[in-house]
Amino acid sequence: MCGIAGIFAFDPRTGQIDRAELRAVRDAMRPRGPDGSGEWYSSDGRVGLGHRRLSIIDLSDAAAQPMMSADGACAIAFNGEIYNYRELRAGLEAEGRRFATASDTEVLLELYRARGTAMLAELRGMFAFALWDGTSRRLLLARDLYGIKPLYLAAGGGAVRVASQVKALLAGGRVSRRQDPAGVAGFFLRGAVPEPFTLYEAVRAVPAGSFVWVDERGVSGPEAFASVPAILADAAEHAPPLTEEELQERFRRAFLESVRYHLVADVRVGMFLSSGRDSTSTVALAREAGATDLKTVTLTFSEYRGSRRDEAPLAEEVARHYGTDHSTVMISKADFVAEFPRVLEAMDQPTTDAVNSYFVSLAAARCGLKVALSGTGGDELLGGYGTYRKVPMMVKLARVPSRLPLLPEALHRTYLALTPKWSTHISQKHGAILKYGGSYAGAYFLKRAVFMPWDLPELMGPEAARAGLERLDMIGLIGTALTPDPRQPFLRMVALESCMYMRDQLLRDIDWASMAHSLEVRVPLVEHHLLRAVAPLLVYARDNRKRFLARSPAGGLPPAVYTRGKTGFSVPVREWMLGGEKGGKGREFGRRGWARHLYDTAFRPAGGI
Repeated sequence: MCGIAGIFAFDPRTGQIDRAELRAVRDAMRPRGPDGSGEWYSSDGRVGLGHRRLSIIDLSDAAAQPMMSADGACAIAFNGEIYNYRELRAGLEAEGRRFATASDTEVLLELYRARGTAMLAELRGMFAFALWDGTSRRLLLARDLYGIKPLYLAAGGGAVRVASQVKALLAGGRVSRRQDPAGVAGFFLRGAVPEPFTLYEAVRAVPAGSFVWVDERGVSGPEAFASVPAILADAAEHAPPLTEEELQERFRRAFLESVRYHLVADVRVGMFLSSGRDSTSTVALAREAGATDLKTVTLTFSEYRGSRRDEAPLAEEVARHYGTDHSTVMISKADFVAEFPRVLEAMDQPTTDAVNSYFVSLAAARCGLKVALSGTGGDELLGGYGTYRKVPMMVKLARVPSRLPLLPEALHRTYLALTPKWSTHISQKHGAILKYGGSYAGAYFLKRAVFMPWDLPELMGPEAARAGLERLDMIGLIGTALTPDPRQPFLRMVALESCMYMRDQLLRDIDWASMAHSLEVRVPLVEHHLLRAVAPLLVYARDNRKRFLARSPAGGLPPAVYTRGKTGFSVPVREWMLGGEKGGKGREFGRRGWARHLYDTAFRPAGGI
């Protein structure tokens, strides 16, 4: 895990790049890579790559980046891990290629020299990289299927600039800080800025599962090499029917293999342990895969002591069951108050759902870890959220009146006219069911929304709200997660939750929050090959698909984990911010109040949007 930066002055009239700018972008990401830094420049001075290093695989100086290929034709700055690099290396060595390091970065370089962009389909891991091909004089930008690792670009003035974080690009001083009304609108609607938008007009995310070329004509692409909905749609059409036993064995084998790959490292690997099935199953399989020195970490809060929301007692029982080296870390209101300025500083873009990731990463780092596994992804893959049931139901109910074309909009306008200003957020959503609920994209938006479109003029100003909503096209954007359409209701929800909530919020938050503490977080349940392997299960299994995860460990899970209801991993932010106030202010400070507070405190520009 690292931080990467790059500048390519693709227009010859632009001249040489500013090396001080590249260093400023790179070093704005120092926490991502405290173990070292490097830079590389082309002979004509028009291309530069920068790197901040967090040493995980091959700790020697020989593996430092940016790295040149053996023939000197290519250079790369790479963030992430390629877990199957040893197998890929063996194949390349059989073809006659030789290696000077034991790193996965060198394997990436040589694999590109051998396969070009076709290599992307062979990679198991999380990755974002910038690779300069001196032979074709092109810059290749690529990002993994799920977008676990971020990558942003800003093109303008005859040059393209890339970095692992939005704030790093701004730190170079050449990228405009003008906010994008679409990005701001997306944050207020969804609680996170939806890709490919960012909070700034000049900056865009390289789409997950895609690559982009930059040559002397500028940026071309993106071109997808894989997509979640395409994998699901293919399974819906071609997956052979399997028995319950065959589905279980397929899931266990694929999950165990993914966990085994995610343990590959030259440093100690730890694990975030809650009392839930996802993290417990991951710990169990890590032990089966041979992890003998597994460090587990759990957060606890005084506000949750003695309640169902306290993860610590059961997590400690799980740790004893599997013989891990366990630490329970107490986070207090005083810790929150002390850390909150650093949370806002580290937060790359506004998000309503990241404080938990920040503090569990802080706890892991305090325990001496550089790598930690997380159970993130189980709910998205196997239907652990209420949305998997509620969104299809909403679509069915809303489609009856929506067959009368003018009725939904007319009823919605009538509802708004009759609803008092003090109406709750929930009642406003109820009033929008007929307007949005007739499609999966619309119903999903309604279920996940923080604010509604008609709230935005008050939050952003009327003109910015109008421009932002038009440019964002939220329903159309959500619809891209269903292209191609997997058709089955459950598969549609897997695509939506994976490509919207998980990618735009959970994975992005895990990245910046963990990197603030120089910690690499790995997610074995969010993996390209795992998805392909278990897609038939998603097609043919019925009812509670998470049973396959819970049954994956050879010895099963501790009984208390089976019987504990789902609670989710949360932090008592509301209690800390309000000091237990129960009145009107307390009612207002839900997710909406938190969104307002974050934006106003750390992101709202002084001159307006």
